[in-house]
Amino acid sequence: MTIKNFQQLIERVSNFEEKKKVIVVAAHDEHTLEAVFKAKGDNLVEPVLIGDKEKIEEILKKHGFTLGEESIIHIPDEREAAYKTVELINEKKADFIMKGKIQTADLLKAVVDKEKGIRTGRLMTHFAILEVPAYHKLLVITDGGMVMYPTLEQKKGIIQNAVDVLLSLGYEKPKVGVLAAVETANPKMPEAVDGAELKKMAERGEIENCIVEGPISYDLSMSKESAEIKGYDSPVVGDVDVLIAPNIATGNVLAKSLIYSGNAKMAGFIVGAKVPVILTSRGSTSEEKYLSIVLAAAVNMQ
Repeated sequence: MTIKNFQQLIERVSNFEEKKKVIVVAAHDEHTLEAVFKAKGDNLVEPVLIGDKEKIEEILKKHGFTLGEESIIHIPDEREAAYKTVELINEKKADFIMKGKIQTADLLKAVVDKEKGIRTGRLMTHFAILEVPAYHKLLVITDGGMVMYPTLEQKKGIIQNAVDVLLSLGYEKPKVGVLAAVETANPKMPEAVDGAELKKMAERGEIENCIVEGPISYDLSMSKESAEIKGYDSPVVGDVDVLIAPNIATGNVLAKSLIYSGNAKMAGFIVGAKVPVILTSRGSTSEEKYLSIVLAAAVNMQ
């Protein structure tokens, strides 16, 4: 099974009998609450809001949103709100986290706290999935948000995290392309050498439940015609599910290029903690926040 577009993902979540609970940290943020209550109105999630209660209620009143008193927790201090959030996750009182008006570093400090946090021992990576008009199914790009210059071992973890998310969405054997500018293991290009090694790792079973091709260029990953012209044969060409960026800059630029120049839509969250952590940027649209909620609600990583 593959998912072609976000509408299929929305329909998947709407069919769940039990609605997932999202905790919004420092929830007194207007754009975030607009996305959360759109998801609630679509009967996709139930929110728990932690933050400055007076400011939260002002936003709710302004937009005509309603929520029971028991679902709003008054903790105006952002850092305290973050620690309360991970406490509730550890008590299994919610299913995933969404960042509101809080610094990313303050939220992540609580998430990774050795005593009170929600780390699992796995590498924490950013999972972005895009609906690209020119492509026939959803496309994952990782890691464009967490690991700056991943080592070979970290790239292995990035792949496994992405594959595990897709497996939880019903994929059977995701196709992974390890991006480089060439298709040969040129020793002067570390990302190309890593791509070849990661392919061998997958063939040896060290990376499970996926097909890894690497090194592979973007055009071959996305276009069967380009692969035919170059005489390049692989089950991944023109049908890739996951693109592995050589570094955070490449992943970030690639995703934003598709969004701003290719009319793509994106959803994303952090993988590797006990639950998904949505860390959309301040510049993210309300739609991206909404789709990220849908994505986090669709997966079952616990």
